[in-house]
Amino acid sequence: MSETDLTIRELRQRFADRSLSPHEYWLALERHIEAWEPSICALYAYDPEAARKQAQASTDRWMKGTALGMLDGIPATLKELIATKGQPVPLGTRAIELLPATEDAPAAARLREDGSVLFAKTTCPDYGMLSSGLSSFHPLSRNPWDMTQNPGGSSAGASAAAAAGYGPLHVGTDIGGSVRLPAGWTGIFGFKPSHGRIPVDPFYVGRCAGPMTRTVEDAAFAMATLSRPDWRDGTSLPPNDFDWMDLGIDVRGLKIGLMLDAGCGLAVDDEVQASVEAAGQRFEDAGAIVIPVQPVLTREMLDGLDTFWRSRFWGDIENLSQERRNSILPYIYTWAEGGASISGADAVRGFNQTIEMRKSCGRLFTKVDAVISPTNPIVSYPAEWASPTNDPARPFEHICFTVPWNMSEQPASSINCGFSRSGMPIGLQIVGPRFDDMRVLRLSRAFESWTGGIRSWPKPPAG
Repeated sequence: MSETDLTIRELRQRFADRSLSPHEYWLALERHIEAWEPSICALYAYDPEAARKQAQASTDRWMKGTALGMLDGIPATLKELIATKGQPVPLGTRAIELLPATEDAPAAARLREDGSVLFAKTTCPDYGMLSSGLSSFHPLSRNPWDMTQNPGGSSAGASAAAAAGYGPLHVGTDIGGSVRLPAGWTGIFGFKPSHGRIPVDPFYVGRCAGPMTRTVEDAAFAMATLSRPDWRDGTSLPPNDFDWMDLGIDVRGLKIGLMLDAGCGLAVDDEVQASVEAAGQRFEDAGAIVIPVQPVLTREMLDGLDTFWRSRFWGDIENLSQERRNSILPYIYTWAEGGASISGADAVRGFNQTIEMRKSCGRLFTKVDAVISPTNPIVSYPAEWASPTNDPARPFEHICFTVPWNMSEQPASSINCGFSRSGMPIGLQIVGPRFDDMRVLRLSRAFESWTGGIRSWPKPPAG
């Protein structure tokens, strides 16, 4: 195993026994990133010099026995939408004026408090409004498993960075699947906790931050830091006393719903369905009661959400100059223009469909302890496409398995459950009851232990 493939637990042990220092590890990681980055373009505001200084400071603390927290010396990236003091937040678009952020967003503040080495931001599409690595501001981000293919999004760079091994921890955001969708398409573990478990600023309906890692345990390490409350998020949950590292679970007798039909949107590829059915069999073999369940989403709900999001986004950009509006990615601007003619009443009716999603999800969880489903309905799509349909008139056909759980505020993960014949990863979504983040992490860890996880990750391009 390469040093750059070490987990957080392994790194902490090496730092503690002084067989590897944070500074030595960073230098190895820096060389690894240099080999990958020209091809996958996962990073924004990459600052290796600042990272060397942070890693040296962490090395000094470990040598003195004064490490700041569980993540001291652990390199991490933050999605570009998550503000870091002194750096602009372009929101993935050329339409934004680049002004330095005046303070760290909550996730950045927590990582700094615990001594993490923040070495870069990761790319996202315009305004985080696509499940794609396509942006009017950033270079095109690509999937390390096959660089002709899309890494998904909107946490595109984070998923690509994790799959390519840019260190053990990357933090994304998720309002309709933007942590889980790219995690599924790149084979990594993506965790969207209960709404408010990780504070975000600005907060919004359904918006969560979450760790994107290669292992479940690495995400659990991150949650202990990231889940500390922050007053800036009015939806932030109270302090938790979870033992985030207690990942054992006996699944015998648990009722697990198997959802193979999202209710609308893109049809599920045969290879995806077969992999998810096989995952269900693994849970059943371990003693869980796996039962087929009906969709929680309807076409009316999805279309209502589309109406609401269009009107909300048009409100965000309508006062921009025409020149700035014209610089937005055409796919997104074409979609957003539909919001100009939506009445206030129709926008509210659209928002009300998020409440219907919440009710539908709650109803299902009166009958089951957890739900498993595909994360993504399809295996992959071209890197240059803005979405799996590449059609702004049908922008959300791929989020039907993921978005309901944002609106219901329930924790959900994506974990690799196999590969397609073309060699692309396939994601399994695991959903738990609201506030029971540990159940999702424990079920995810159990599944990871049964499969052994991914043993061979993509290698940097030759030369």
